[in-house]
Amino acid sequence: MTLSAVRRTPKRVAMLSVHSSPLDQPGVGDAGGMNVYVVELSRRLAALGTEVEIFTRSTASDLPPKVHLADGVTVHHVTAGPFQGMAKEDLPSQLCALTSGVLRAEAAVDRGYYDVIHSHYWLSGQVGWLAKERWGVPLVHSMHTMAKVKNLSLAEGDVPEPNAREIGEAQVVDASDRLVANTDDEAQQLIDLYDADPERVAVVAPGVDLERFRPGDRAAARTKLGLPLNGDVVLFVGRIQPLKAPDVLLRAVARLLQRSPDRRSNLTVAIVGGPSGSDSLFPDHLHGLAGSLRISDQVRFAPPVHQDELAQWYRAADVVVVPSYNESFGLVAIEAQACGTPVVAAAVGGLRTAVSDGESGLLVAGHDPNDYADALATILDNDLARHTMSRNALAHAQQFGWSATASKMLDVYASAAVSLARDFARQA
Repeated sequence: MTLSAVRRTPKRVAMLSVHSSPLDQPGVGDAGGMNVYVVELSRRLAALGTEVEIFTRSTASDLPPKVHLADGVTVHHVTAGPFQGMAKEDLPSQLCALTSGVLRAEAAVDRGYYDVIHSHYWLSGQVGWLAKERWGVPLVHSMHTMAKVKNLSLAEGDVPEPNAREIGEAQVVDASDRLVANTDDEAQQLIDLYDADPERVAVVAPGVDLERFRPGDRAAARTKLGLPLNGDVVLFVGRIQPLKAPDVLLRAVARLLQRSPDRRSNLTVAIVGGPSGSDSLFPDHLHGLAGSLRISDQVRFAPPVHQDELAQWYRAADVVVVPSYNESFGLVAIEAQACGTPVVAAAVGGLRTAVSDGESGLLVAGHDPNDYADALATILDNDLARHTMSRNALAHAQQFGWSATASKMLDVYASAAVSLARDFARQA
């Protein structure tokens, strides 16, 4: 590859999301914000003229080898290991099979078919590292979450990430031509914890579908969802696992009701999401916790829903709570704000960027339920503050459109190609 041969806009991207399919329902299993990210970024890249082919592990025997996701976007199902019952933690044993499947797809087309590889999560990065060496194209990698970061802020009862993952992530950092961070904080973590070359780290904020997530009729949304038309609605959206800390929200609500028992008749807490992988028993714990806190009558559990219905949940809520122990960005917070709903969130990771503290919502340091109860009361008990935050939330979310994300990502792809060409030139 030479500098003169570098394409400003790649014709085709190999997008790797091997451990979690973009076709899966976000909010259950290993599917979450990363799935939304891969789908929306791919669609916007295709709209800008760059075709995207997504590679993911097949989880059912009846899945077709290829699925048309959108114009210019195709999903490839790679067979690796048993179709069902395989935990994410067991996937490192299938990296050879996953890599073989990706390489076979490229071997069936003309050389130079893919211009760039964009891998998501460290398992995909391992596959991308080998594909990069085989194809001679740049590797761009998005971590989404990092073992060293997670292990520094574990939830009570959560299991530390294994040393093998930390080593694997370090290898991907070294092999990548560009590392994409969601925020400046994440970029600094890559540099400080993984010794990433600052010149190879690019910050590109994720986006939100501003056409789908927008303000709407709150009464209509509550009617459709079967929620009380009057009273306060507090919403949690996400996978039901210790990392996301829905238990902190339940304890905060219990404190709120202890302080003001009259709230019991007009407060609803909605938890929308499903269990995640090894945390499959955590939802049962959450049901039990609601009972032991004597707030079961106030709590409604709902399964993960399609994005259109999710927007209705955001519109129905007075406040959305994101008390996670770690978030690389926090798409839920941005989606909620795009619907005009203020957010109470943990002051961690990307949530410090996703929420404008004191303007579009409130950030809470730590995970003391009393502090979350204070933040909820501040918003629920002050109509003027809530309405002001609602307007500010909408304005804040407008900064995060997927089209802008895709445009910036094309710049990252181009710079990665230039870096690789220079590396080749130095080795020649």
